[in-house]
Amino acid sequence: MQIELTTFYSRLGSIFIIMVLGFILGKIKLIDKHTNNHLVNLLLSVFMPASLFLAFPSTYDESTANLFFSGLLGGVVVMTALIILSKIFFNKFFFKKELRYEAQFGLIFNNATFLGYPIVASTFGPQGIIAYCGFIIIFNIALFSYGVYLFKNKLTWRLVLDTIINPNILAVILGMVLFLLNIKLPAVVTDSVGFIGGATTPLSILCIGFMLSEAHLKGLIKKWKLIIPAATQLIIGPIATYFLLTWLNFPTPVIYVCTLIEALPTATSLGLFATKYGGNEVEASELVTVSTIFSLASLPIIISILLG
Repeated sequence: MQIELTTFYSRLGSIFIIMVLGFILGKIKLIDKHTNNHLVNLLLSVFMPASLFLAFPSTYDESTANLFFSGLLGGVVVMTALIILSKIFFNKFFFKKELRYEAQFGLIFNNATFLGYPIVASTFGPQGIIAYCGFIIIFNIALFSYGVYLFKNKLTWRLVLDTIINPNILAVILGMVLFLLNIKLPAVVTDSVGFIGGATTPLSILCIGFMLSEAHLKGLIKKWKLIIPAATQLIIGPIATYFLLTWLNFPTPVIYVCTLIEALPTATSLGLFATKYGGNEVEASELVTVSTIFSLASLPIIISILLG
């Protein structure tokens, strides 16, 4: 697998244009917070699961299965490494209570869903999506367990259950089962699910654009405690991922997909988690915004250096 930088930049440009459209729609109030929240819920519960469900080929082959499980194992390695790094970089000596858990969350969990899927799909195609499906299972398990634990400092059976029944995880597992058993669904079913999943990319990027339209950009640049976590996540995450997976001799598609994902900005769910579980929702949302803005410059540079 090779990444064609010309194609990558072209796809990134298309994504940027859609993001600008979301920004404009937010500014002229054609999209508001209420509409955006509904779109986010639909994306996470309907559109994205449909895309992930259809990621697997209709006919079983061993190489695809191996790639999926390599992505799964790669997710375990990457998530474990980032959790350790987050404890080292954002410890209680440098970050007291203020922003410490938000910064740790930001380093571990990036925008693997909203931005990850469309960029991986457009850059690497079906082969990349298979590796992505394996990774995203571990990502979601970590997000809804350790991600919540960071703010609540406890893990409950309810959180475990919510993780297991997450629609994205269920969709990947169901798609994998049908793939392994070589079961083919009727064309009318796959076509319908395909039409639904096709809305994932534009809708997710529109939501990112809207979130940027809500940010107060001038005041953010002065907050160094936001800039440091954002820069650390955008630089350390992909570099550590690339060299660790390369050292462990993972398949090239897994290395490329995981590195690309880790070069993406902090997960938009950080603000939602901080609001729901008692974190600093204002600074959490600001961190997401700063990371997203910085990634417009850092993403092409990191990808050119590591994967170009």
